[in-house]
Amino acid sequence: MDYSTCNEETSVDEEVLNLENRKFLKKVGITSQREIEKAVREALEAGTLKGNERLEVVVTLEIEMLGLKHTLADTIALEK
Repeated sequence: MDYSTCNEETSVDEEVLNLENRKFLKKVGITSQREIEKAVREALEAGTLKGNERLEVVVTLEIEMLGLKHTLADTIALEK
């Protein structure tokens, strides 16, 4: 959405939106990385992973108030 086209009654502070968005995404990135690394270590210790797998990952971002549902799928390789 191009917020510059909104009228004064429906405008948003672009700087605040940008900073809050970045803060949220940083929190998501840091906590997700920790959780993935923890789960991989635990699976390696339990013997359910060998360490050469490619893990299929799916993340879904939802903002109910905006009707937003965005899904991102990718693969995390455990070795080159």
